[in-house]
Amino acid sequence: MRIAVVGGGIGGLCLAHGLRKAGVDVAVYERDLSRTDRLQGYRVHINPHGAAALRECLPAASWERFERSCGGGGNGFGFLTEQLKPLLVLDPEVEQHYSASRITLRQVLLDGLDVQFGKRFERYEEGDDITLHFEDGSTASCDVLVGADGIRSRVRQQYLPHAGTEEVGVTAIAGKLFLDENDWVPAELVERANSIIPTGRAGMFLAAHDGLGVTDNPDDLLFDNVRPYLMWAYAAADLTVHDGLELREAVLARIARWSPDLRRIVSASPADTISEWRIRSSKPIERWRPTRVTLLGDAIHAMTPMRGIGANVALRDAQLLARCIGEGGDAVARYEAEMYEYGFAAVRDSLRAAKQFADGGPVARTIFKTVLRTASAVPALKRAMF
Repeated sequence: MRIAVVGGGIGGLCLAHGLRKAGVDVAVYERDLSRTDRLQGYRVHINPHGAAALRECLPAASWERFERSCGGGGNGFGFLTEQLKPLLVLDPEVEQHYSASRITLRQVLLDGLDVQFGKRFERYEEGDDITLHFEDGSTASCDVLVGADGIRSRVRQQYLPHAGTEEVGVTAIAGKLFLDENDWVPAELVERANSIIPTGRAGMFLAAHDGLGVTDNPDDLLFDNVRPYLMWAYAAADLTVHDGLELREAVLARIARWSPDLRRIVSASPADTISEWRIRSSKPIERWRPTRVTLLGDAIHAMTPMRGIGANVALRDAQLLARCIGEGGDAVARYEAEMYEYGFAAVRDSLRAAKQFADGGPVARTIFKTVLRTASAVPALKRAMF
């Protein structure tokens, strides 16, 4: 069986490794011109499920390389008021979490794969084989086509034209504060990730990253920026999108009565690290009939970033699809039956979290804060809830 994977992101590359391990013929087609084109982005949280998928699919040497390049990601989680008063602090989990540079992770995943770069997918035709057409005029053939080409997937647009994404009415502005220049940041904001639950209809998320990503090879493209930084993101349902330097001023105006430390974090973040995101989420769709074409990751179940699980669900897709294809039989049908359930459950969960995070009314927020304080005071309830 010949598998074609369109898209060389985290999910598509993990799938390719899993298929290679299973002895399956796989080719990856990526629109980027080279492996160094995508040198941008924040770090990504890899939870135990995502880590298990990587460990299973990657060669042992690549898994070890991934572990060496990561920072710790399991130092607990806090819910705080806008004045940095703790509502609930969750202890670190026993299972290992990782803080991975997106650039580093992609470089690790590219190693050992013969990815064909500069292949911008255009369309496919079905006959005895599936024929892929690319914008440069070239073609390729396969038995099974996997669209792993992200939230604007062209494979999905042709295969499931009624699917896709829609804006959820939440806009976020995010930035980075480099910690090597700012040693005044409160320890609780650096030691763990935190969610700010203000009285108003908005929210802020903060997570420190240690900047690890270098290897013992100075020529290795395994790093984005080795400087440690604090990533922050402010989100609201009524946030008007601004341009350039106005982004920072827009956030500062909205958090004028918040903790001085939070205001200083935003104020001291370099303007070139600040950007805006219009949050999107996949439309709910009914199950479709399995064919020789399938999808994984954001191409089929894009979700809001409010739960921080999108990359991990894509890795779970890759792990599952590689297993199903390796086992043979009606592999796509088995994969899609399971993926549809957990994938769209994650979409709904993340969408609900986004709306609660950025648009919860004052009554709902008061109730939520009461629940958090109660859980903090009752250890048994805290364990049961989280």
